[in-house]
Amino acid sequence: MKMLKDTFSVVRMARLLEVSRSGFYSHLKIEGKEPDAVESWLIIELRRLYDLHERCYGLRRLWDALKDEGYAYSRLTVARAMKKAGISGKKRKKFRLCTTDSNHSFPISPNLLKRNFHASGPNRVWVSDITQVRVGSRWLYLCAIQDLYSRRIVGWSMKSHMETSLLRDALEMATLQRGMHSGLIFHSDRGSQYASHEFRQTLGRHGFLSSMSRKGDCWDNACAESFFASMKKELNCRSFESIKDARNRIFDYIELFYNRRRKHSYLGNISPEQFEMQRVA
Repeated sequence: MKMLKDTFSVVRMARLLEVSRSGFYSHLKIEGKEPDAVESWLIIELRRLYDLHERCYGLRRLWDALKDEGYAYSRLTVARAMKKAGISGKKRKKFRLCTTDSNHSFPISPNLLKRNFHASGPNRVWVSDITQVRVGSRWLYLCAIQDLYSRRIVGWSMKSHMETSLLRDALEMATLQRGMHSGLIFHSDRGSQYASHEFRQTLGRHGFLSSMSRKGDCWDNACAESFFASMKKELNCRSFESIKDARNRIFDYIELFYNRRRKHSYLGNISPEQFEMQRVA
């Protein structure tokens, strides 16, 4: 870009190369400086990006974020600067909290998904699960619905209980945002909430096909499980101060960070919203 900036506009080159203009100009400012000065500047930039992305990005995603800004540092240089800055990604903790009540008499739907986690388009397959987070001595339950195509969370609901209304509210949000698509596969575990007559009738009215994992096999719903694991790791769900704090932080995580900004390795290190804008538009 530097060699061609007198021939082509920086705006046009930045658009074609998918880099930011601010990153290019910042690179020009530090070019020619002593190595220590460059590293000091890199540490400042890494801290800015680390804070911007909820302090959860590790080396790979911060390196990608720098490239998005137009910087061409080696992975080793970034790793060294991160170490000096005291920056590290959050490690996933084990959360084995059981929210599945499969001891019921409701009918079980066949496993239509069969671990095929690659949807050919939006609103073809949605997966859903329920998790719980501790707030003091109480539990808050979260139901989320994810579109497998873009990994976007299209519907979610939080309540102090795991009754069917928790799922119904999440599904209502999803259908309001995405519409009703006859033949859509709705996959979940075989918990009593998903298998209940009320919820199955709701799916039927929408023209959705119910699909359920095999008994005791969490890998059949791996994408929904993975989302909750990432959320709990990155949000530090052990530190909610109140129900209101938990609701606000989970809302911000899903709607402002995960769907819009969080880089997803399955999507080529772009966010679900960016993926949909590129592929669906």
